[in-house]
Amino acid sequence: MAGNPRVIHTAQALVDEVVEIAGLPRRGQNAMARSYTRYAGGAVNILLAAARSGAECLHAGAHGTGPNGDLVRKVLLAEGIRLSSPIVPDADTGICFVMIEPSAERTFVTTMGAERRITVESLQTCAPAPGDLVCVSGYSLLDPTRKPLQQWLDTVPEGVVVVLDPGVAFADLPEDVRVRALGQTTVWTSNAEEAEALTGVADFRESAVAVADHLPDGATVIVRDGPKGCVVSEGGQSTYVEGFPQIPLDTNGAGDTHTGVLCACRAAGGAWIEAARRANAAGAIKVTRRGPATAPAAREIDAFLASE
Repeated sequence: MAGNPRVIHTAQALVDEVVEIAGLPRRGQNAMARSYTRYAGGAVNILLAAARSGAECLHAGAHGTGPNGDLVRKVLLAEGIRLSSPIVPDADTGICFVMIEPSAERTFVTTMGAERRITVESLQTCAPAPGDLVCVSGYSLLDPTRKPLQQWLDTVPEGVVVVLDPGVAFADLPEDVRVRALGQTTVWTSNAEEAEALTGVADFRESAVAVADHLPDGATVIVRDGPKGCVVSEGGQSTYVEGFPQIPLDTNGAGDTHTGVLCACRAAGGAWIEAARRANAAGAIKVTRRGPATAPAAREIDAFLASE
């Protein structure tokens, strides 16, 4: 294929409605928000992070008609990211309501809208080629997106790299769904809690190896633990990649930033360990910024690493 492999995302592009609160209210009670902001989020976060690190990016998920879908398209197109699937004509994109506490911890409530209206045919509009990195979210393995996604993944050409970001949803899926998804996975990238939920291994340095036991031969595993960094497991070898602790302002989208930069560096031909180092740096920069889609550009990552 001409040029570098692409980063293609199949999952839900949503609109994040974000409020900052002093703390979560008790059940039945109220909390007053100090701020309210509306962002394009979900898969958008990963695609923006990858595009800002130089990758050619494409969104293959569904997007709706209305103000939410308009915002998603505006943000993606402004960063040079194409959308391959047609607009869903009679539904708008859903929202994720995000509550952020002073600790930078965040809590979510998500609706389902046009972004859940995918088909095998709509996904195939991205036409993946060998070498492309196709990102899959564990949230897409919920109904009603599960069946078309897994049917489509069975058809992708050999050599397409399927990157699974399991999310917290993965652990609660039926066992047969999890086993099938893991069998379709080339790269697993998750936080420590998600890896522990699959393996029962709490230490993220050890859980990466345990995750690999659930994947096809030759698969790569990246398990991150925020400021502690991440572990890359490939070819039976496990490598710890140091993190860059920061005083966090907003952790919403930090994991997405890590995944996007990781994929972009790999698409450019970088080794997984170097990609992980840059992804750790990108996540460290992102947590010092408000908003989910505030991933740094490649030059900012370069400057950050040069200063360490």
